[in-house]
Amino acid sequence: MAKNDLQRSVTTATARQLATTTKTPPQMGSITPRLLLKLLPWVQVDSGTYRVNRTKVELKKAERIEIEYFEGTPAFRADSLRRIPLFQQIDEEIVTRLANRFIIEEVELGNHLIHEGDENQKFFIIANGQVEIISKGPHGENLRIGILSEGEYFGEADIISDKPSSVTVRAITPGVFFTLDSTELENIIKEVPNFREQFQKAVDEHLRLKATVNTHGEKHIDLVSGHEEDNIIPETYIDYEENPREYSLNTLQTIVRVHTRVSDLYNNPYNQLEQQVRLSIESIKERQEWELINNKTFGLLNSVEPGYRISTRYGAPTPDDLDELLSLVWKNPAFFIAHPRAIAAFERECTWRGVPPVTTNIFGTPVITWRGVPIIPSDKVEIKGQYLTNRGVGTTSIILVRVGENEQGVVGLHQAGIPGEIAPSLSARLMGLDKFGVASYLLTKYFSLASLTDDAIAVLENVEVGYYHDYQHRNRVEK
Repeated sequence: MAKNDLQRSVTTATARQLATTTKTPPQMGSITPRLLLKLLPWVQVDSGTYRVNRTKVELKKAERIEIEYFEGTPAFRADSLRRIPLFQQIDEEIVTRLANRFIIEEVELGNHLIHEGDENQKFFIIANGQVEIISKGPHGENLRIGILSEGEYFGEADIISDKPSSVTVRAITPGVFFTLDSTELENIIKEVPNFREQFQKAVDEHLRLKATVNTHGEKHIDLVSGHEEDNIIPETYIDYEENPREYSLNTLQTIVRVHTRVSDLYNNPYNQLEQQVRLSIESIKERQEWELINNKTFGLLNSVEPGYRISTRYGAPTPDDLDELLSLVWKNPAFFIAHPRAIAAFERECTWRGVPPVTTNIFGTPVITWRGVPIIPSDKVEIKGQYLTNRGVGTTSIILVRVGENEQGVVGLHQAGIPGEIAPSLSARLMGLDKFGVASYLLTKYFSLASLTDDAIAVLENVEVGYYHDYQHRNRVEK
C-alpha cells in the first residue's frame, strides 16, 4: 500500500503553511550584565572636560621600571631609574653609570637573590618573575613583608651600606633580573670620587623629606595639641597641584544603515530600525565597559598607582590576597571586578579552605561577596595566556574600587542632554539617504572615568585561573 493511502488528515508540515510562527526579537550572545556601568556613580560634565584638583604631593611615590625587549633580551633605559625616588636627587651622569653596570641574571624557582646576613648587598630590578621578601619577626618567626613582580626593585638604598642584609629575598617563580651588587659598585666609586658622598646625601635628603610628609606624600599640617597655656599656634597652609589632571569625554560612534524598503515593509511584529539600533546600542555599551577597564588613558587597570598593585602569593587568588586588596582600599570599598573564571578560581580556593563566600543579589544578578564587598563579574577584565576552546588558562587581574565624589573615589563621566539624545549621553541622528535608498543613523556615546585619589583603586595581578585542587588526594591524606 502506498504511503499516501495511510494519511488520515492534513500533515503538520502542510498545516504550518497556513500558520504564523511565534518569534523572538534578535538575540545577541555577547550581551553581558554590565554591572560596572550600573554601579558607577555618573557625574554630569557640562563643559566636556573634568578636572581633578588634588593637594600637592611633596614626595613622589616610586614607579615601576619600564622593561623593554630587544630580540627577546630584556633591557631598561637609564632615565627609567629616575622613577626611583632616591635617584631623583643624583646627577644624570652617575645614574647612567649605574644603569650600565647592571647584569642580567636568570634565577630558578626557590633560589635566593639575597640571604639574611649577607655583607655583599645587592640592588636588583625584576625583568620577569616574582620574588618574596622575608624578614625575621620580633619572636624569630619568618614574616613575608612583600611580593615584588615585573618592573619592581629592591635594595637601592643598601648598596653603599656596610651593614649585613636584614632580609632574605627568594624567587617564587623562575625569573630574569637586572642585578648590581656592592662589589661592582666599588668600581663606580673609583671612577667617580664623590659618588659615595653624593649618594649618601641623596639618601639623607630622601629620609628627611619622608619625615615631613604623610603616607600619601602630602606635607604634614602643623598642629598643636595640649592644655598648656601660652602655646604658640603654628601657621600652615594647604598647597595644591600646579598641573591637575583633566579628563575629556571619550567618544564611541558607529553608523547604522537600514534600507528604506526593509523599514517600510518588514516591520511586523518587530520594527526593523528599532532592532538594528537596539543591538548596536548593546554593542556600544559592551565596548564602553571594556574601555572603562582597559583604556590606556583613563581605564581602571591603567589608573592604578604602583603602590596599589600587588601580586598573588601562590598564583590562584586566595582569601588572603583579597584581604590584602581590602587593606589598600580600606576606606569604604565598593566592589571588586573580576573575570568570571577568576571568580571561579577564587571560589575553588574558598571551597578548599572551607570558607564559602556569601551570595547576594545586585540588579537581579547573583554575585558572591568577600568581607561584605561584592565581586562583580566582567569578561572585560581579560585573561592573558593560552586558550583551549572557551576555557582560558592564563593570568588576569582582580580590581577593587571605592566610588563616588563624596568618597574621593572613582566616578563615571558623561554629559546628559546632548542633541538627539535617546539615553543619557547617547544620541542617535539621521544622517540622510544615499542614492540606493539606504538610510544612515549616527550613534554616539560620550563618557569617561576619573579616579579622584590614588587609594581609590587597587589591583591584584598575576591571578592564575587554571588551577584545580585534587580533592581525592586530599581525602586519602586525611584518612
